[in-house]
Parts: sequence; C-alpha cells; structure tokens
Amino acid sequence: MIKKLIPIYIEDEMKTSYIDYSMSVIVSRALPDVRDGLKPVHRRVLFGMHELGMLSNRPYKKSARVVGEVLAKYHPHGDNSVYDAMVRMAQKWSLRYCLIDGQGNFGSIDGDAPAAMRYTEARLQNLSEEMLTDIEKGTVDYQLNFDDSLEEPSVLPASFPNLLVNGSSGIAVGMATNIAPHNIKECIEAICAYIDNTAISIDELMQYIKAPDFPTGGIIYGYQGVKEAFHTGRGCIILRAKTRLEKIKHRECIIVEEIPYQVNKGDLLVKTSYLIKIGKLEGVANIRDESDREGMRIVYVLKQNAGPEIVLNNLFKETSLQISFHINNVALVKGKPMQINLKDMIRYFVDHRHEVTIRCTQYDLKKAQDRSQILEGLLFTLSQLDVAVDLIKGSKTPDEASDKLIMQFKLTKTQVKAILDMRLQRFTFIEREKLEKEYNDLSKKVERFKEILDKEPIRMQIIKDKLLEIKEKYKDDRRTMVSYSGKEVTMKDLILNEYVVLTISHHGYIKRTPLSEYKRQLRGGIGNIGAKTRDEDFLEHLFVATNHQYTLFFTKKGKCFWLRVYEIPEGSKTSKGRAIQNLIRLSPDDRICAYILSGDLDDEKYIKNRYVIMVTESGIIKKTPIKKYSRPRRNGINAITIREKDTLLEAELTTGNSEVLIAVKSGKAIRFSEKKVRPMGRMACGVKGIRMSEEDDKVIGMVCVKPDNKEDILVVSEKGYGKRSFLENYSITNRGGKGVKTINITKKTGKLISITSVYNTSDLMIITKDGITIRISVSDIRISGRSTQGVRLINLREGDEIAAVAKVGQNKEIQ
Repeated sequence: MIKKLIPIYIEDEMKTSYIDYSMSVIVSRALPDVRDGLKPVHRRVLFGMHELGMLSNRPYKKSARVVGEVLAKYHPHGDNSVYDAMVRMAQKWSLRYCLIDGQGNFGSIDGDAPAAMRYTEARLQNLSEEMLTDIEKGTVDYQLNFDDSLEEPSVLPASFPNLLVNGSSGIAVGMATNIAPHNIKECIEAICAYIDNTAISIDELMQYIKAPDFPTGGIIYGYQGVKEAFHTGRGCIILRAKTRLEKIKHRECIIVEEIPYQVNKGDLLVKTSYLIKIGKLEGVANIRDESDREGMRIVYVLKQNAGPEIVLNNLFKETSLQISFHINNVALVKGKPMQINLKDMIRYFVDHRHEVTIRCTQYDLKKAQDRSQILEGLLFTLSQLDVAVDLIKGSKTPDEASDKLIMQFKLTKTQVKAILDMRLQRFTFIEREKLEKEYNDLSKKVERFKEILDKEPIRMQIIKDKLLEIKEKYKDDRRTMVSYSGKEVTMKDLILNEYVVLTISHHGYIKRTPLSEYKRQLRGGIGNIGAKTRDEDFLEHLFVATNHQYTLFFTKKGKCFWLRVYEIPEGSKTSKGRAIQNLIRLSPDDRICAYILSGDLDDEKYIKNRYVIMVTESGIIKKTPIKKYSRPRRNGINAITIREKDTLLEAELTTGNSEVLIAVKSGKAIRFSEKKVRPMGRMACGVKGIRMSEEDDKVIGMVCVKPDNKEDILVVSEKGYGKRSFLENYSITNRGGKGVKTINITKKTGKLISITSVYNTSDLMIITKDGITIRISVSDIRISGRSTQGVRLINLREGDEIAAVAKVGQNKEIQ
C-alpha cells in the first residue's frame, strides 16, 4: 500500500491548531452566551436537572446523580468541573440570585470546600425554572451531544436577563470576561423602558439600573467606573466593605458587616493579622470574627487613642476591605466573542426573547390547529352519525373502515383515526356540547396566535408582561450601596486630623509637634524646655494648625510657597526640626516671615470671596484674592512686589468683611475697615496702611477680625508683659493714619513684639529666644485699658526675650 506524505510547515500547523484550540475554549467552555448568560457547563447542569425532574417542588436528589447525568450525556470533561459549576450556582455569596437549591455543605465564604458530591443534595430553584420555561415547545435550537447520540439545547429560553442579573466571569485564550451582577428589579424595569423606546440612551437606562448589585453587598465607592462600564463595556469600580463604629466595653471598635464581592473572609482575617504583627497596620489591638447564621460581623478592637477613621482608611488601603472590580463585558454574540455595553446586553436579550416568543406561538398555533382539525372531523361525523356507523359496521377491517370514511366524508387520516378511536360515550349530547365548546375556544386561540405572529407590538407586550410577572415574584432591595462622591484613599486619609504646633526658627528650621505635648501652666510660670536650636538661632514663628490644612508660607522678599501641614516632618518638642530649604526651594538670602493656614485650595467654593492681606515692616498693606495663590509652583510664586529697604512681615486670610489692626514697635496701633483696601494683583506693591512718627519704628504685626466675633486684642512686649483690651477701645479710622496707643512702653516692658486677637476660651503659646515655651489660658490675663503696661506673662531668664506668640483654640484659617 502506497502512502502519500504531504509536507506542512510547522508554523502553519501550530497556528491552525492553536486557533482551533482557542476557539474551542472560547465557545465551549469559558465565555457565556449573551442570550441566557450561561456557559455550556452551567446550561447542561440546569438542563440535566430539568430532564431528571429535579424541580423546585420535588424532593432533593443526590448531587452525584446530577453530575453523572451531565457527564454521561452532555459534558465530556472531568466530574470536578461539573460539580464546581453546580456548587457555585447554589452559593448565595457567589450568585446574586441562586439557580440551584442546595442541601448540605456547599462551602462557605471563608473559603471552606464543599462536601463531596455523594453527600450533598440539590434541586432547581424557582427562578431557574424560569430559564427553562417552554423549552419543550421548540423555542430554542438543539445540537448533537459529544457522541451524536443525544440532543442538547444550544441556549435556554431564559425568561429573565440572567447575564445582567447574575453576571459571569471566565478566562479564555487571549481574552477574558468579568460581568458584574445587577438587581433583577432594576434590570427588568430598564428592559421594559427599552421595549417602550428602542432609541433610549445608556444614560437614560442608568436611571433604572443604578449600578451593579453584588450578592455580598458592600459599597461602590465612586461612580466614574460604573459609567464607563455601562457605556463601553469596560470599567474599574472600587468596592468597599460596609463598616460602622461601635463602642464595646469603653473601647472603640470597627464593625464590618459586609465585605466586597469574591473576597475570602478567612484569607482577609489572616492577612490582616499578619499586617498587624509586622507593624504595617497600627492602631488595631485585636480582631474577632463574630459571624454566625444571622450575618457577618468582624470586630476590629482599636487601641487606646487610635483614630478610628485613620485606622479604617489604613484597612481599606492595605487589606481586601477595599478592592478594585474590573468589569469586562465579553460574551458570545451569534457564536463570536464581542465586547458589549449595557444597551447591547439588553438589546440582545430582547431579540432572543422575541425569537422565543415567535417560536412558542408557532408551536402553540400548530398544536391548536391540529386539535381543531380533529374536532372538525369529530363534529362532522357526529352530524352524520348514522351514515358513519353504517360504513364502519359494513367494513371487514379497520383499514377498510378508514378508507370508506375518507372517501365518503373527505376527511384526513388523522381525523379518521380520531373517529375510529372515539368511545361510544362521546356520542351523547353532553359530550357533543363539550366538543363544540372546545372547538370554539380553540378557534379563538388560533385567531389570537395568528394575531400575535402578525403584530410585533403584541409580541413585545407579551415579553413585557412576562418580565413584570417575574419582577413581582422575585424582586428584592439593593444590597450594594453607591457612594457617588467616593475617591481613592490618599495620604490625607491616613493621617489623623489632629492639632499640631508648627515652629520655624530664625535660621529656617521647621517641624510639627502634637499639641498634646504642651501642657497648660498658670500665668507667670517659667515654662518648659522647647526646641533645641543652634548657636545664635532662636524660634521666630510658632502657630497651631491641623494636619489636613494647607500652609502658605510668605518670605521677606515677597515669595509664596505652600505645603500640606502633614508634609512637614514631625519632631519632638525638644528637637530642632528640619531645614525648610529641604521642603521648598527657598533662595539662600531669603527666609520665611509670614504664614497662612487655609482649607482646601482645590475647592472652588472655598476659595471664592477669600483674600490674602499682607503688611510690610514699613506699613504698606496689600489685598489679593487667594485664588491667585492656589497654584504655586515648586520654586514659589510672587506674592507682592517689595520696595527697597522693606520686607514682608505678616499675612492674614479674610472673607472681605474684616477690620484690620496694624501695630508698630513703639506701641501704637491703627484700626480700619478691610474695604478701604481694594483687591490687587500678585505683582502690585500695595498702599499705605500706617504712618510711623519715629524713624527706627516698624510694624510688628497685623490682626484681621470680624466686628461681630467679640474678640479681644492681646499685645505682648519683649520682656514678657502682656494685656487684653476690648476691640471697641480702638476707634475706626481711615488707613494711613498714625494710630493710637495700645500699650505703655517702658524699660521694664521692652518694645512691643506681638499683637493678636483672642477669645476668653483661647490658650496662649509663648516661646522665647532661648527655646523656653509656656502655654497659658487667655482667661488668666485680665482686661486692661489701652494705656496700661499689662501683667507679666512669663518669667524670663536674664538676657532672654520673647521670640513668638501664638494662640491655641481658634485657628488662623477663616471658617
């Protein structure tokens, strides 16, 4: 025997074989059909259970029986693949609406494996029977099984949109799918809206389907990914656990009631415990899993003084309490993989239901017509009963009788067979009436079926009615909440928004220290050791802020820089801090002279109608909208043009309705309305705020207050003396005047060093050039007239002087 060898290039053979293999995986294993939302294995399991009669109102049967039925008849793969698919359809944490009613151990959300198939039992759920409704009426195409011995459906009739409702996931060759589940009530309402208006937009459909609805609940954090997925078929959504705070035995606890979809609770707890052990998760003292049959409850017991929100944000960032769910809507459309959006999924489902409705109606019409034909023959024979009986009696065989009836009455073989099979009791008058009634009813049905086949709107109404019936039977509330304003966890979310003390030394060293390190003392105390400074260096600025605020730094040359407070390195009360040049690009001959604490500079609503007011040592004042400073560059931006032999001294944030007080070293102060200063651009020089009578005099500070705030004015001198005065003691004048006396300057008091506005509930932080700090209550400082020298606030060492004064309790930020 001669054999012919055909040479084939290995590249071509590999290519052809790989394509065949990949298409087999895509079509026969990994991707769902857009019409019924099922992969072949799931479809075969449901059909096999239907064939076995395992309906929702019948007794449970062993799972092994189902697996054996499916393997033997339809699915030529391993038994594990069939049982795993069957188990997943029975797990309430895996499917939004379970398709199989399981009895026994079908696993757990902790990742526990299900019991072997010989131990578990199952039957169809009520809802899954809706997937198989009318399948016996030829509503779907059948195909040969793996050995061509039987037929199996290529798709199920699917009375509800299973692909949308339960979603699907799978990895094929060169592609994958990950379709999110949705709420059945929302899906059906959207489909009905599409049927009413096929030109409906995706945005309009989203009025009905708000977002995916996962079986395990949780929170969709942010909405942009949902919109992208609905419009394009691809998108990434952030899923968070549902949590709340609770106090248990005087300890703050975080309670987790729902976890994100497809998160293994057991693995989550193990990983969280490990992160706590290695110190990556701070603030958690203990974890308890108190979940039971009633629901999930994971308890994170917090340490004392731990910030619950900060710990929670860390949990979201480091653990699976927050995950990214990547939506990729890939399904088989007419046997080919295709990426589809929300409207596509609805359209293909409606097209499928339309075809099923037509085929079902055609089946019912044919059955009704066949029965009507038989009834016509029976009724005609009954009208000619004597003739028919004589013909039958005169026939030797049934075949002869059949032929005679056909010849005599022009009947069909089917009609004649029905006549010959008819029992004698049917010849009674009552039975004849029943036949006539049945015939009339069937005639009406035939007309109705023909009308359905002729008119598409009627078919669409039938689809809607069926969907609405399913909605009423199976609807439930959403499980997954949507947080439309959600955003990614940032560094800000991981840092407690507590009060801190910011200090800047004369040589430019900066740090932040928790305010709790500074304990309150009585007026006249000696203070505590503060920051250690280098020789000839001293602390020049001290102010209180919160970690989440912005700090705008202004330099003596008129430049502006900004940092978030938490970006400033933390240091102890006695540490010297870090050179500010390492944080911002400050030129060597420049230094920080003023600061402003503000809210979110990215918030348009916040920066509207807010202004920066600046004053120089020579008494020049300038007002500029803060919006001009909301986008500083790394090298800083120009805040004010400084004239020769002048330097910027102070800056304040206002709302445009404040009153301004400017004080000078010689002990005078002027008060005028902020409206006397018009807004200017960043490059402007400003206008005259106060005139000084002494040649060596200079401005030492500025205060901006709201007239209705009932604040007092507090001044402090170099030698540690200070006093409070009522704001009303300073008369309102025009800007540019010489002002009035605010403190009686003597050799004992020294020159004026600070002016600030305070409430009776405020605290005062005072720091000396030697680094000594004291925190005293403003209420301990009595109200005095403008011309007095005040009281001693701190006992200074010989040669020491006040370096900076800051208030605690009310912030410099305008609320």
